Amino acid sequence: MADAFVAARAADPMVPRVARIAERKREIEDVVTLAIEGGAFDFAPGQFNMLTAFGVGEAAISVSGDPANGARLIHTIRAVGAVSRALAELRPGEPIGLRGPFGRGWPLLEAEGHDVVVLAGGLGLAPLRPALYRLLAEREKYGRIVLLFGARSPQDILFRDELEAWRGRLDLEVEATVDHARGDWRGNVGVVTTLIARASFDPARTLAMLCGPEIMMRFVANALHDMGVAEERIHLSMERNMKCAIGWCGHCQFGPVFVCRDGPVFPYSQLRGLIAKKEI
Repeated sequence: MADAFVAARAADPMVPRVARIAERKREIEDVVTLAIEGGAFDFAPGQFNMLTAFGVGEAAISVSGDPANGARLIHTIRAVGAVSRALAELRPGEPIGLRGPFGRGWPLLEAEGHDVVVLAGGLGLAPLRPALYRLLAEREKYGRIVLLFGARSPQDILFRDELEAWRGRLDLEVEATVDHARGDWRGNVGVVTTLIARASFDPARTLAMLCGPEIMMRFVANALHDMGVAEERIHLSMERNMKCAIGWCGHCQFGPVFVCRDGPVFPYSQLRGLIAKKEI
């Protein structure tokens, strides 16, 4: 019976499932990571699920865990509104509603044989983390891999232990920067675009994956393109107020596209004329 239900879930992501919180970890002051069990299914790095806090509402949250372990779904949540606060307050053993996965993920097949630049701002590291797990698990398929990460302050750096572990690898270049810091910070200070020029990659054979505030992604995408990275090989994960996950409600419309249905990952060549418009 259980196997049949999982098969049905894989065929129809709209079918809701009641799962449970297995683990809760506070990452930084307003961000927690939830491990969810009882809703196992495969997902592609970059996809998202619709999570329900019963009695409050439903929200679209990117999967932030290892795609090799679909039995335990990991989501990293910033508590900014009523639904996200209710989700972030859930404790181990409590129920959570789950449906998905939805959306278009990161182009990892397209990245094979290329240098890969992963560039994240703030919470944008969470949707990129599954891609990093896959890149490192299949390391031989890619050229240089570079992770550039920016945060507001040292206290806002996500997944600090994991970043330190990755920094110790010889096959991955990791650089972090913060917008501002006190005297005990020994790393880079400045916007994340300042890291690009000194990173080791060949723009002519690079695929880039970006996630963070839209203004950050716009400046980063422009900087990468100016260096010689082709527009169609720069990919951005967009965020909008996604309510239905299938493009019916219209809440996440972004010009002619719907973020939930057509994204959330888009090539920069598709968005370049849209992302610079403040009214969209």
